[in-house]
Amino acid sequence: MPKYYEDKEEDGRACAGVREDFKACLLQHDCVVKEGKKPSECLKEGHCKGLQVAFFECKRSMLDTRSRFRGRKGD
Repeated sequence: MPKYYEDKEEDGRACAGVREDFKACLLQHDCVVKEGKKPSECLKEGHCKGLQVAFFECKRSMLDTRSRFRGRKGD
């Protein structure tokens, strides 16, 4: 679930919002917290898949020449 709040640090990088949500999802998932696994291991198991795909689509849209007209996804 996206987190929108006022006291959030500014990140000027592309896809910063999706990146932050993806990172929070991984670090707060039971796979990492309770089982003590690395976030990369939890990704391979398929956790936070929706945010992973959204982050990938946002990064890919930066390379798409048509995004000049449409704007970046997820921003």
